[in-house]
Amino acid sequence: MAQEPGTTDAAQAQDSDSGSGSGAGSDTGTAPGRASASATARPPSAPPPEELTDLRLLKALAQPRRQQMLQHLTVHGPATSATLARALGLNTGATSYHLRELARYGFVEEAPGSGHGRERWWRAVPGDRRFPPRSAQSPETRRVMDHLNHLSYAADLDLFERLQREGGAELGEWADAFPCSRGTIRLTLPELREFFEEYIALLNRYKRPAADTPADARTVLTRFLAFPAPVAPIAPAAPIEPDAPAAPASASDNRKETEPS
Repeated sequence: MAQEPGTTDAAQAQDSDSGSGSGAGSDTGTAPGRASASATARPPSAPPPEELTDLRLLKALAQPRRQQMLQHLTVHGPATSATLARALGLNTGATSYHLRELARYGFVEEAPGSGHGRERWWRAVPGDRRFPPRSAQSPETRRVMDHLNHLSYAADLDLFERLQREGGAELGEWADAFPCSRGTIRLTLPELREFFEEYIALLNRYKRPAADTPADARTVLTRFLAFPAPVAPIAPAAPIEPDAPAAPASASDNRKETEPS
């Protein structure tokens, strides 16, 4: 989600590690339907899933600037409203307002021990947040979720492409750190639910407190996306026909266009 600010639809998965890069993260997304009783057990240290059903909360999250701010906090760690304003091209009044709204719904919080004087530092709040499954969403909730997903996927793709295009020497040995996999498997819906829960458990296995994180570790953004293949082939979009060349104007038309009024 994601979304970086993490969220996980109980039916759709958008994982996002949010935090200061210390290994604490926030998973957000949608699991495929309700989790089954046979789902992989969560580690004792893993936070229990929280389903986000409040439409006001979802609307607060589905705001482009707030998504940008959450992504910045996820990738770069705690920041002040002034830092976010400079990074995102906003004014501090706008960033302060958006931070208060995100804090109101539990997505960010003040980072203890980071402030100097009246400075307030903010960090993303880790957690396993899940959106309601699509079948349980009202029409309005579905519209908000579709918009939120569009923002999240577009931001993820943009960041991925910019890192590949512009990372260069800055990435060093991490230039090879772009693993990617595309595949197909045949599953029942309960098996897909279990597959998703195993993925979340795998993420939790690799999360650790700052004190246990190696010095050469860095924040890695992970995303999970799965969806059923269409039953019937989807017809390709109709090709756009090139504009027909304009018919040459007649001499009388030319005269009309160039005659002084």
